[in-house]
Amino acid sequence: MPKPTIARRGLMLVLSSPSGAGKTSIARGLLGEDDAIAMSVSVTTRPIRNGEEEGRDYFFIDAGKFEAMVDAGELLEHAEVFGHRYGTPRAPVEAALAQGRDVLFDIDWQGTQQLNAAARDDLVSVFVLPPTTAELERRLRARKRDPEDIVRERMARAADELSHWPEYDYVVVNEDLARSVERVLAILRAERLKRDRQPGLADFVNKLREG
Repeated sequence: MPKPTIARRGLMLVLSSPSGAGKTSIARGLLGEDDAIAMSVSVTTRPIRNGEEEGRDYFFIDAGKFEAMVDAGELLEHAEVFGHRYGTPRAPVEAALAQGRDVLFDIDWQGTQQLNAAARDDLVSVFVLPPTTAELERRLRARKRDPEDIVRERMARAADELSHWPEYDYVVVNEDLARSVERVLAILRAERLKRDRQPGLADFVNKLREG
């Protein structure tokens, strides 16, 4: 028996957290488990890091190009974090949503507020909390990516970042990575089934009624 096809509009799934809480690890786990969602690739003015790849991790651009994209309205959201600018190109996200494909975002609370203002109906937001402040600091140091002054700065900013948790649709405490990935997957699957995200339902039901 053929599987019914119901037209669906894609959604934007946002993961936010203080640095070190695990949003990027959860995002990678989610992408590995669900091939119907793709990562939004941001533009940034920060230098490329070892192991990163142009077009996969970020599009690395200079400050002049970034400002031109802002002025032209080409970014859905943008923010400055630790002296560098980050933003989400508008065109590929809007095209994906219209085609019924979901887009995953790894962005901070500033970007989430802008997405919320620009496209609330398409947005599903998840804030990731660490189990303890001590564990957050341990994770930051364990990844050995930042010098000591940056680690201290990230920890100092964590309290302010944590204060934005009530602005999100869902909150996940990341004690165990695999469990956190499963929780976010459950959120994604439920949100896909919302009536308002399935514009093809009316036609489908009408055909059922017609026999």
